[in-house]
Amino acid sequence: MTTTDLVLVDVADRVATVTLNRPEARNALNSALMRALPEAMRNVGEADEVDVVILTGADPAFCAGLDLKELGSTGGNLDSQGDERSRDWNRTFWRPIDKPVIGAVNGAAITGGLEVALQCDFLVASERAVLGDTHAKVGVIPGGGMSVLLPQRIGFPKAIQMSLTGRFLDANEALQWGLVTHVVPHDELLPFARRLAADIVGAQRHAVRTILEEYRAHALTTAGDAWDDETTRFLDFRRKAFDPANVRDPRAGH
Repeated sequence: MTTTDLVLVDVADRVATVTLNRPEARNALNSALMRALPEAMRNVGEADEVDVVILTGADPAFCAGLDLKELGSTGGNLDSQGDERSRDWNRTFWRPIDKPVIGAVNGAAITGGLEVALQCDFLVASERAVLGDTHAKVGVIPGGGMSVLLPQRIGFPKAIQMSLTGRFLDANEALQWGLVTHVVPHDELLPFARRLAADIVGAQRHAVRTILEEYRAHALTTAGDAWDDETTRFLDFRRKAFDPANVRDPRAGH
């Protein structure tokens, strides 16, 4: 199966483990990674030898979000998300594949990285995981599904609180809020995720894929319009209001 330096793919026992591989940049989403990840997911989606996908990051992070160096210079990675030709990038990032995706959150999953995690069907977390949304602090608005998927997971009040305050949740808080389903020791994260994947592999494939399709379709019956609204607002913001000079690192303070 095709891999790149930016996204590693390993297949064993009908489970594909897809790993974001920019550890020196905490797996931040630059333009190249934003092209490579959907391609890798499409590949495993089409692979006959794969029934379940695990998505994780190369330590120390799951994904730190959009690469702020590129965002603050050219904004090219925002264009990758917001170009009119890829208007449905956020909704179809890998949704065309009919296989369950387990997110194994091994470290920080922040802003765009949290959006990537939220597109997994469910999340398990390392004790080192930290999850947060800093769109407001960085000076951009969601364009990858945050305003749709986060409230679906944890409810509107908590989602709004996360997005407006930019406060990070540690792994145990994320478990209490329902954002992740399990928290395990760091070294046990991938083995635990693979055990869950093996349980799914052991079920009837047609039933798994049909049930998964039902759940995803039912989620969109209440959220489909919200996806369109988010994308419209994001594209309008990209054209009229975004200035790379205004991007700032939220870790630098106010």
